[in-house]
Amino acid sequence: MKNPTLVLNCGSSSIKYALLSEEGNERLHGLAENLGLDTARIKHQDLNGEKIEISLPGANHQHALQKILELLDNYHPIAVGHRVVHGGREFSDAVKINDHIIDEVKRLTVIAPLHNPANVLGIEAVTKLYPDLPQVAVFDTAFHQTMPPKAYRYAIPKELYDVHYIRRYGFHGSSHAYVSSRVDELAGTGTENGWITTHLGNGCSLTAVYNGKSLDTSMGLTPLEGVVMGTRSGDIDPGLHIHLNRILGYSIDKIDQMLNKQSGLLGISGVSNDMRTVEQAANEGNQDAQLAIEIFCYKAARYIASLSCALPTFTGIVFTGGIGENSSTIRAKILDNLPHFGIQFDASKNDTLSRGAEGSFHTDNSRLQLWVIPTDEEAQIAKETKQVLGL
Repeated sequence: MKNPTLVLNCGSSSIKYALLSEEGNERLHGLAENLGLDTARIKHQDLNGEKIEISLPGANHQHALQKILELLDNYHPIAVGHRVVHGGREFSDAVKINDHIIDEVKRLTVIAPLHNPANVLGIEAVTKLYPDLPQVAVFDTAFHQTMPPKAYRYAIPKELYDVHYIRRYGFHGSSHAYVSSRVDELAGTGTENGWITTHLGNGCSLTAVYNGKSLDTSMGLTPLEGVVMGTRSGDIDPGLHIHLNRILGYSIDKIDQMLNKQSGLLGISGVSNDMRTVEQAANEGNQDAQLAIEIFCYKAARYIASLSCALPTFTGIVFTGGIGENSSTIRAKILDNLPHFGIQFDASKNDTLSRGAEGSFHTDNSRLQLWVIPTDEEAQIAKETKQVLGL
């Protein structure tokens, strides 16, 4: 593997990693999970597809990273790209990491308390183990820094924006950047296209992209805003917090836990946060599961319609993420909720697009193009890392 780049995605108790060759045609990857617990382990897959599992009882981020880097030592990575969830309004591009950048990521913990601390742990662990290895921070929010104020400001007192940085930021930036760039290549109509990129997985977000730039997106200050997700509610009446507190005595922490961990597909269906399981239950006659799918698809369609207002021209819709890439049923149900856009699709072609397949499924007389493009956030992070470092 020639001049590989290591991509790290550090969560609070896990580390996803991938090593990509210079050309991007070779890749190995793995996952360290349950960090801090006796069940901590690394699941690693090498270039030949062989899988190994390494038990690391009680390992923290540094110990796990040390073991990961040992596994990769023979490949001599030339750089590390870190997925950093929140870059606030300070970072509109990926940046080379230094002490100042680390301090800024720590400072932004105020608006990303669940994510940025874990990202910092990964950066500091690599710095301690390999101080001379260049590192780059690639921010989830950076792609959306091209949104205009009319899209990112909340209708709340200006001081909250000026002093406390409360505004809409958006997330899944690497995914939206990758698929919007890729569909421009595949469509062959230049770059001045208007796409709604639809990332549907356990977390879901949609973005209006024109000429390669994000003009609006569904997630906001946090990843809770927007469409229905696996366990997140998406948009709700802000007065719900007041109602739950005053009438039912819910604490802010309990409301936070409910909206982020117990709502969405799981909350409506009572079955699962996994769309595959919900679809199976719906097919078996479970009415709550059927309603969960109806709400999920309707809310996604409603966001597609509203985000189209941000686009100078509306070229088409791109589906990605675990659900978007693999469920032809969900794609069809979403499109069926958009009767006024002149959309016509080939149902049989739609059914063939899953398990990593890439392609279009609109008919020749459809007013909008329809694409399924498997996302590759790791490739996007590696690409931006090399661009920042001039490699």
